[in-house]
Amino acid sequence: MKKVFKLNFRGRELVVEHGELAKQANGAVLVRYGDTVILSTVVVSNNANVLSDFFPLMVLYQEKLYSVGKIPGGFIKREGRPTDAATLAARMIDRPMRPMFPEDFRNEVQVVNTVLSVDNNNSPELTAMFGSSLATSISKIPFDGPIAGVKVGRVNGEFIINPTPDELEQSDIDLTVAGTKYAINMVEAGSKEVSEDDMLEALMFGHEAIKELCSFQEEIIKEIGVEKMEYEKLEITDELRENVKTLASDKLDKAMRIKEKLEKYAAIDAVKEEVVEKYEEENSDLDKEELNILITKVKLVLESIEYDIFRSITVDEKTRADGRSMTEIRPLSTDIDLLPRTHGSALFTRGETQALAVTTLGALNEYQALDGISLEAEKHFMLHYNFPAFSVGETGRYGSPGRREIGHGALGERCLKQVMPSEEEFPYTVRVVSEILESNGSSSQATICAGCMSLMAAGVPIKAPVAGIAMGLITSKDGSNYTILTDIQGMEDHLGDMDFKVGGTRKGICSLQMDIKIKGITKEILKEALYQAKEARFEILDVMEAQIAKPREEVSKYAPKTMIFKINPDKIKDVIGKGGEMITKIICEASGVDAVNDINAVKVDLEDDGRVIIYHTDKEVIDKTANMIKDITREVEDGEIYKGKVVKVEDFGCFVELWPGCEGLVHVSQLDTKRTDKASDLVKVGDEIVVKSLGYDKKGRLNLSRKEAIK
Repeated sequence: MKKVFKLNFRGRELVVEHGELAKQANGAVLVRYGDTVILSTVVVSNNANVLSDFFPLMVLYQEKLYSVGKIPGGFIKREGRPTDAATLAARMIDRPMRPMFPEDFRNEVQVVNTVLSVDNNNSPELTAMFGSSLATSISKIPFDGPIAGVKVGRVNGEFIINPTPDELEQSDIDLTVAGTKYAINMVEAGSKEVSEDDMLEALMFGHEAIKELCSFQEEIIKEIGVEKMEYEKLEITDELRENVKTLASDKLDKAMRIKEKLEKYAAIDAVKEEVVEKYEEENSDLDKEELNILITKVKLVLESIEYDIFRSITVDEKTRADGRSMTEIRPLSTDIDLLPRTHGSALFTRGETQALAVTTLGALNEYQALDGISLEAEKHFMLHYNFPAFSVGETGRYGSPGRREIGHGALGERCLKQVMPSEEEFPYTVRVVSEILESNGSSSQATICAGCMSLMAAGVPIKAPVAGIAMGLITSKDGSNYTILTDIQGMEDHLGDMDFKVGGTRKGICSLQMDIKIKGITKEILKEALYQAKEARFEILDVMEAQIAKPREEVSKYAPKTMIFKINPDKIKDVIGKGGEMITKIICEASGVDAVNDINAVKVDLEDDGRVIIYHTDKEVIDKTANMIKDITREVEDGEIYKGKVVKVEDFGCFVELWPGCEGLVHVSQLDTKRTDKASDLVKVGDEIVVKSLGYDKKGRLNLSRKEAIK
C-alpha cells in the first residue's frame, strides 16, 4: 500500500512515497524535492563473503537525460558511462553512508539512485543522498543511520540552506555537509578565501538542517521500517587473539617505527607472513575451507594488533611512526620549468609524495562540452589527476580514470578555481594535469600545490598562491582522547579516523574535504583541525613562494598569445563570409598556411557580442589577422578624409579602395576643383589619392570626393 510522508523543509516541500515502486528491492523510496524526483533503491545479497576484509558496498547515481528534457548526444543516443558529475555524486553519497554499516558486515549492498526529474533549484544529488539513507534505513540491512546532507551558501553575509544556482553564483561559500543527528561525518566545499571561523559557522549551520532531515527519516522508519537481518560473521576467540598477539606484537611494534615507507611496509608484511605461515604449517591437517577460515581470522587479528600499536604510538606516546611531531610537515621541495616545451610545469615534493603538474593554455573554444543534467554546459578550467601504480611501487591496471582519480582531480580543480581569473581577464581555456610520481599520503593536496605553481609559471594571473594540506585524527580505543595530525602519510590515513583536507591562500579557505571512519566528529575537533591546517598551509606557502612568488607577466613563447577587440556584431557575418569563405581566407593568408586546421594556423573566436579573440604563438600573425578583420569591419564615417588607392578608372569616374573590402566611387565631377571631362585625364590605376566621404546612396554605394578633400 502506498504511503506518503511530507515535510516543509526550509520553505520547500519534501515528499517521500513508499509502497508503489520497485517493491522487490529490499528498500525503495520515491523522493520529491520540488520538481526533482529520485527513485532510491537498495538490495542486499543473502550471502556474505566472510573471508574478505572488504565491505562490498556499491552506490550508483544514474543520470537520465530525459529528466531535463534532453536526448543524449552522439550516435548511440542513450546514456553511456557515468559523467564525472554522476561519479562525484555517487562518491558523495557513499562517503557518509559507509561508516554507518557494521565493521564485520560482508554482504554485498547495492544502492541505486535513478534521477527521474530534475529541477535545478532543488539538488538531485542531495535528494539522492536522503533517499539512499532512507531506503537503507527502512530495509532489513543493518545500518546505524539515518544520515542526510545539505548544501550551505552565504550571500551578503547570510547563510542559506540548499541555495539555488542563482544564489550560488553570488555566494562566497559552496559547502556540502553530511552527517547524523549527532555529528558531521562528511564535508565537501569550495569557497572564495573565507576564514576558518566563517567556515566552521557554515558547518554548524548546515548540521542544524541535517538534524531536521534525520528526524523526518526517523518518523518514516518508525512507521514502515522492518526488522534488521541477522548476518554471518567470523567469531574470533580470545585464545586465538592472545596467541597471535604473543607471536607478532613486539615485531610489529618494531616494524611500524621504521621511517622509510617501503622498508616499513616490507617489514610489516614480513611479520604477518611469518605468523600466517606458522599457522598454516601447524594446521595443515585441516581441510581447505577450515584452513582458509582460520587464516582469515589470523589476518584480522594481525590487522587489529597493527591498529592498536599505531594508536598507542600516536595517542599515548604522542609521537608518530616516522618520528615527526604532531604538527610537523615532512621535508618540502619545489621546482618549476622542468619541461621546456610545455606552457608551464612545476614539481612539488612533500616527503614521499610527489606531484608533477603541467599547465596548457588553449583558445576559449577548446572548452570541455558537458552532456549532463546540470545547467553547466562547458568548462574553461580543468584539472586532471593521474595516479599510476608505479607511484606506490606496485603494478596495476592502466586505462580510463577511476572514481578515485576523478574525485581527487575534482578536489584540486575546486580549490584552484577559486583563484582563477575571469575569461575577460584571461581569455584562455586552461588545463592542468597532475601526474603523481610518488605517493605516501595526500597526493590531492600535493596536486593543488604543484598545480598552483605551474599556473603561475605559465603566466596565468591567479589572484593568490594556493596550498593544500591533509590533516588526520586518531582517537583512543575508548574514544576519550584524540590527537590531530598535520600532513598525514599513507599509514595514518589507512589506520586513522579522519582524512581532512584543507586548501587555501593566506587570506582564507578555498576548498575543504573531510571523510571519517567513525560515526562523526565534534565542533571542537573541527575547529582545532582547521586552525592547525592554517599554520601548515602558511608554512607550505613560504616554500612555494620562495620558488615562484607571483604569476609571470608573460605566457610561454610556446603558448598562444592573444588579442581581444570588439567589432559591430552586425559585421560578424561579413567576417565569416559566405560558407566561411572570408574567415578561411583571413586565417590562411595571415598564417601562411593552406588550411584552417593546420597546426600553425591562427585561431579566431567570434563571440555573439562582437568580441574577436585571436590566438597564435607569433604576435605578427595576430596583428596581421586583426588588421584584416578590422579592414572588413571598419565603417566609413561621413565627412572624414581618407587616403585610398585607385583600383579602376572609367570615363564617368574612378573607384578608390580605402582598405581591403571597402571601395567607393569618385564621380568625374568630384575629381578636381576644375572641370574634368574624363577621369583618366587626372588619375590612373595604382595612384594614391585623398578623398572625403560623402556617405552612402539609397542603393548602399559609397560616394567619395577628391574635390572636397583638397579644398
